[in-house]
Amino acid sequence: MERRKLIGIGIGVGAGLAVLPAWWTLRQVVNGAKGDWHTDTTPLERAFPLLGPLTDAKWVSSRDNDRAIPAPELVISGFARLTPGKLAELTVAHAFVSEGPVGDFTSWFEKPLTGEGPENPQWIRSHELDRDGSGYSTKLWFDRRSDTVRFWALNPYG
Repeated sequence: MERRKLIGIGIGVGAGLAVLPAWWTLRQVVNGAKGDWHTDTTPLERAFPLLGPLTDAKWVSSRDNDRAIPAPELVISGFARLTPGKLAELTVAHAFVSEGPVGDFTSWFEKPLTGEGPENPQWIRSHELDRDGSGYSTKLWFDRRSDTVRFWALNPYG
């Protein structure tokens, strides 16, 4: 009788382990469908103080998701909406050029942002506003039509 119980428990555990990956995959699909990004603007306002208060955001981090090995460096990437008039203020104070991002989102953690962002953007960029050095780097692209900023930042908090 003991042997039958052990075999039954083994089959039950084995079936449970077989269902676990299917459950996890289904959970990822469901969560991905509703958007697997952050919407809190406070961390972005800390990372990019020159942008001032932000009204809306969709962003991801290299430390997001369930990964066995955490990312050693923090990268944040996404979109944020500036307050009305902020982009005009920035373009008066800094030199801008017409320049868009080189590609779409390519890192594993950026996949939820694919297809997001403004429609038919007219990107401009100020290299003065990008930071580089001391272990951090930031790239900011601004859409003239929607007051949206697309950002990518390595170690944005220094």
